[in-house]
Amino acid sequence: MTAGAGDADALAGAEWPAGIARPVTADLLKGGWVGTTWRAVLADGSTVIVKQTPYPADAEVDGLAALAGAGVPVPAVLGHAGGTLVLQRVAGPPDWAGLGRAVAHMHAVTSDRYGWHRDNQAGRFRQPNGWLEDWPTFFVERRVRTHLTDPSVPAGLRVRIERACDGPIQALLPASPPAALTHGDLWPGNTVEGRWVIDPEVSYADRELDLAYMHMAGVPFPEAFWGAYLEVAPLPEGYPERRRLLELHHRLLQVRHFGESQVPALDALLRHYGW
Repeated sequence: MTAGAGDADALAGAEWPAGIARPVTADLLKGGWVGTTWRAVLADGSTVIVKQTPYPADAEVDGLAALAGAGVPVPAVLGHAGGTLVLQRVAGPPDWAGLGRAVAHMHAVTSDRYGWHRDNQAGRFRQPNGWLEDWPTFFVERRVRTHLTDPSVPAGLRVRIERACDGPIQALLPASPPAALTHGDLWPGNTVEGRWVIDPEVSYADRELDLAYMHMAGVPFPEAFWGAYLEVAPLPEGYPERRRLLELHHRLLQVRHFGESQVPALDALLRHYGW
């Protein structure tokens, strides 16, 4: 049996985009805890990346198109069907500075309101994106309260967060910052070769929501990225005081995805603001 053919057999039962040759060999790639990703050689000799998720791939295709339209380098979508997404295999030397500038220009693409034309995914969970004209209300209703019905969020913390949602959060956030195109889950793990961006959870939001997660992620972006980004788009005034608050969405996601081990970090965030 050809090396990797067993994984190709696993893909044989997957929904597959029309007009794209089937995999002959496939090697399972590291990373990813919601979907699975392979580097596959197709029957026509081309090498591609195949991603499979438990949810339809069309929302991710939509997000990649939005990023590409804003000038962010993303792998080309070759096809999709059901939960199967076939992407261009990208490679090349890192260009962290170029990527930083591209993300800054993405954040300059704006809407007149917050949200997106459809819901999409935040990991395993649906991300609600219904349009709203007020940023604090959008953050509270679409990025915080949406998590609180999950029983993995401890009851005591849920009560504290609900109280914060009833006014303290809104008091800390600007009412109408630019509604910027955001990636939604931007950290180095969602980049390839230091120059391509993948796995979007897009919406129009305050760009500080992206920035907060970029600063929160355990793996930092390199200085070349930040230097280029900040040259184009300096940090907003007051952002350092809001940064930890804007982590709340991702802290809740981490509790929902990874359970009790993530609760202390969420508790520390609330204590930081006296909640």
